[in-house]
Amino acid sequence: MRLENNIPVFQPVSLKNGKGVEILQEIKPDLVVVVAYGKILPKEFLDYPKYGCINVHASILPKYRGASPIHFAVLNGDKVTGVTVQQMDEGVDTGDILDIITCEIGENDTTEHMYEVLAPLGATAMLRTVDMIENGTLKPVKQNEAEASHVGLLSKEMSKIDWTCSASTIHNKVRGLYSWPGAST
Repeated sequence: MRLENNIPVFQPVSLKNGKGVEILQEIKPDLVVVVAYGKILPKEFLDYPKYGCINVHASILPKYRGASPIHFAVLNGDKVTGVTVQQMDEGVDTGDILDIITCEIGENDTTEHMYEVLAPLGATAMLRTVDMIENGTLKPVKQNEAEASHVGLLSKEMSKIDWTCSASTIHNKVRGLYSWPGAST
């Protein structure tokens, strides 16, 4: 696939069969940028590019490692979130932190709204990171494992509102599960 600027984009279903490394050997990249791929990359793939693989994650790592960080920031009533660019390693969102941009979550902001806010921040952070790599000013920071939290995939079962919860918990559930899977009663 090529986008409007004629940049090749690869979205392999799996990299386990060696196909990913074949692609890398063909194009010989200095750096691989990964966004919303959702799969663990094999070590041989991560190690191939000169500067490795970097990923933008929609939380302030190490908080909310995993599949649904934006949803859980809203569900938990967080007031601040952000994006982190990380050096990818063999774990799930465990690599060194390369850049972070934070932003506020408003009292009535939904997950859908926060996607719209965080997407351009992720692009900005990624561009800043690439600039730092290019000019040699990048200063990776190890994640504090004691502060790490993990979030999984969302399910329809999460939708049901428990009316014995506080009003703020219910409000956060409605905001956090909008637009999918939604809150219901």
